[in-house]
Amino acid sequence: MKRIVVVALGALALAGAAQAQQFFRIGTGGTAGTYYPVGGMIANAVTQPGKIVVTAQSSNGSVANVNGIAGGAIESGFSQADVATWAQKGTGMFEGKPHVPGLRLIANLYPESVHIVVRKGLGVKSPADLKGKRVALDEPGSGTLINARMILAAYGVQEKDIKPEYIKPNQAGDKLKDGSLDAFFFTGGAPAGAIAELASSGGGIELVPIDGPQADGLRQASPFFAPDTIPAGTYKDVAAVKTLAVGAQWVTSDKADANTVYEITKALFSDAAQKMLGAGHAKGKLITKENAVKGAGIPFHPGAQKYYREAGVLK
Repeated sequence: MKRIVVVALGALALAGAAQAQQFFRIGTGGTAGTYYPVGGMIANAVTQPGKIVVTAQSSNGSVANVNGIAGGAIESGFSQADVATWAQKGTGMFEGKPHVPGLRLIANLYPESVHIVVRKGLGVKSPADLKGKRVALDEPGSGTLINARMILAAYGVQEKDIKPEYIKPNQAGDKLKDGSLDAFFFTGGAPAGAIAELASSGGGIELVPIDGPQADGLRQASPFFAPDTIPAGTYKDVAAVKTLAVGAQWVTSDKADANTVYEITKALFSDAAQKMLGAGHAKGKLITKENAVKGAGIPFHPGAQKYYREAGVLK
């Protein structure tokens, strides 16, 4: 009889341990972009076995992640700063539509550069030159699609002036290579896998600059855009180019458990996690507690806020 009681108590203890373990998903982006590898690195760096298990999963990107958080399909996700701000405040693309007032910030991660990739020798020197061209703008639900439309409009190009396609960068890269596409947009941390692969495969690509008075006007109208430069050699045989960038942010819901978010945030900036991030991806070096509180745009989650105040980077 005693043995049965011991076994039963052991089973209850195991059940309690299983209940105590928290699962925390991160919605990232397409597998060829920057969100996906960075999300995998962060998940590995902050998981605490037996306590908090963090997993990264691919998605359509910023808008899809914000909507996934709102609907409870995921606990957190990556989003461009512009999309996160619009979603939380009900402005921009979320004006007059259901928005996500409960969206909260865990960390600002790194700048995402807007890439306009074109076939070499096409003669495209500005976004204005994309008129009449076959251009991929990324999938619905991506921040890239929104940025692409804003940039084209700033340079006097409407969607009806181009032959648009709504596909991910890796598919766009394949079509560019086989000559069935002229250009594609991608907003993400440089170097992006799909573009690096395309440049290395001898396809011959160029990056189109986004600068001049049109870019200045865009930045004044939309302050989340910052001036940016993709350095020479970021992609094989591609010259330096001036462009725009938006912050990549890790966001969650105000309903997420405060202690879980605190533990995850604290783990993200531990020495071990920082080494792992720095060695794992070019953008990993930029994920620091100092950068995490820049360009917030939306309120911090109380769990993250508690850590940043303890760390002395937030008042």
